[in-house]
Amino acid sequence: MYFKFSLRYNKEKQKSDAYYRLVESYRNLAGRVCHRTILNIGFIDDDYTAEQLNHTARLLTARYERKQTLFETADEVVRELTAHLWERIIKDKRLDLTEYDPDSRHINADTMRHSNVREIGAEWLCHQTLEELDIARVLAKAGFTEEQKQLAITQIISRAVYPASELKTASWIRDNSAVCELTGYDRDKITKDKLYESALQLHSVKDALEQHLSCKTNELFNISDKIVLYDLTNTYFEGQYTNSKLAKYGRSKEKRNDARLVVLALVVNVYGFIKYSCIHEGNMADSNSLSQMIDKLTLNTNAVQPIVVMDAGIATEANLQMVKAKGYHYLCVSRSRLKDYEAVSGRLTVLMETKSKRQVRLKAVTSEGQTDYYMEVASDDKWQTANSMRTQFEQRFEDDLRKIDKALGRKGGIKKTDKVHERIGRARERYPSVQYYYDIEVTTRDDKATATKIQWNKNEARYAQKEASLGIYFLRTSLLLEDEVTIWNIYNTIREIENTFRTLKADLDLRPVYHKSDKGTLAHLHLGILAYWMVNTIRCKLKAHGIKSHWPEIVRIGNTQKIITTHGTNRAGYLIGVRKCSDPPKELKTLQSILQIKHKPFTKRKSVVHKLKLEKNETLYSQHFTDS
Repeated sequence: MYFKFSLRYNKEKQKSDAYYRLVESYRNLAGRVCHRTILNIGFIDDDYTAEQLNHTARLLTARYERKQTLFETADEVVRELTAHLWERIIKDKRLDLTEYDPDSRHINADTMRHSNVREIGAEWLCHQTLEELDIARVLAKAGFTEEQKQLAITQIISRAVYPASELKTASWIRDNSAVCELTGYDRDKITKDKLYESALQLHSVKDALEQHLSCKTNELFNISDKIVLYDLTNTYFEGQYTNSKLAKYGRSKEKRNDARLVVLALVVNVYGFIKYSCIHEGNMADSNSLSQMIDKLTLNTNAVQPIVVMDAGIATEANLQMVKAKGYHYLCVSRSRLKDYEAVSGRLTVLMETKSKRQVRLKAVTSEGQTDYYMEVASDDKWQTANSMRTQFEQRFEDDLRKIDKALGRKGGIKKTDKVHERIGRARERYPSVQYYYDIEVTTRDDKATATKIQWNKNEARYAQKEASLGIYFLRTSLLLEDEVTIWNIYNTIREIENTFRTLKADLDLRPVYHKSDKGTLAHLHLGILAYWMVNTIRCKLKAHGIKSHWPEIVRIGNTQKIITTHGTNRAGYLIGVRKCSDPPKELKTLQSILQIKHKPFTKRKSVVHKLKLEKNETLYSQHFTDS
């Protein structure tokens, strides 16, 4: 309850004056907040201060809600006013006080019904994280209205918890989730078109959001961005997508060369937070995308000359020189193998054990004409992978040779010597990594026009050379360091960008793309990146406490908490309704404690639909109590 005044004409003073009323707020059946006048107080003539009126309203509310105060007020004026108003309320029956009768609080268990059950746990984790990231302030600064902000936050949370198309997301929000109860957006207004428009609007402020989130996450986790990682991935389109500047055929990382692609380039720090993102055409080569990303990097990092870590596909000589010219150091896998090299004098070979309990040998090496630091890495994991691939390619290459040889003895098979050599050449093209150490001899007839037999064997010297190089690659850097372990640890941070791509594509539905316009595609990818920022913030906090669960597992745990409305009829015949959150299970409570989030978004928010004067055709539903 609270006091509210409006200006009315006071006949005694012959001027406009404050006319006071005692008012309460409640929610009706539709969930709208309404106001009801309990008592008309009238003109007060400055008899009471604002603080005395507020104190009186609090005491009346506490009395109505049966809450007992620890200390009685020392203000005699407040006590007298409270007693006087409470007496008027009882006399005029302005409030339903049947609740004071213990019998009226007893619910008939047979009448209890549960409805409107929705998931709220995962949404609550996301909502509080977005509050911490302060995205709403950036949207407000960009001109978003309050309703647009609510919808945008609703959509970002939805993409993280239930990544799907706009149509499916709209259905999920309406039927399954309590996200709108957290964000305040009217659930009945949710449509796929509204979500599509919101995604486009979010993409229009992409740079402002990225700069804000880059700085905000650095503040939260005390990150200095001394190391940044750069890499690209691509995702494919389902269906025909013509007349597009983005969707092009290229080399798909998912082996979907039948589908058009779009390339996503990211700069990421060692904690997995994105510093800058950019979308390119699907046929762009990895090595052609670095320049503009480096130009943008300065805006979103606060480090001085950070180290740019990249993979071999991007580390062309021109790119490395460009990175160095712009004031950055680089660390990458060398695109070419050093041939004539030797160990650096005075430096020891370092033997390390990786997290997977495999051995890695690190050795600083030098080669004539090279000014950068090179480190030879011999890895057991790489050796096993390379050896397995080599064995597989050898088998396939030899299978091709057997097919060619078998055709020589079959009727209608290819026997002309020049055609046989063409087939052997095509087999060599298919398996370039193994064909060079095979000696192949073609036996022909006397006229040399017809082949009769093919023989092959491995050249021992070339095979031994291949064997010695298995599992060995070279790291290259412009850093002047004399610690091989430091170089190795810096390079291994590139695993973080691989995890980023995996989360984006698998957990946040960036793969495949179903949109049929470039604008829709850009908005879809950007929405996934915004959701990733929130997801990575949650995961980084949990990792610091030893919880390394993937995002789908965190969502599963979050979905164990629900919100539900329970209705039942009391002995007085009134329909009582309560909407409350379930208690979080132990696993979820642990996550909430680590994230410093309340275990329940809200407990009970009481709302009342007041009893009207009964007519013959009215039922007991005219008096309805509910909590939301």
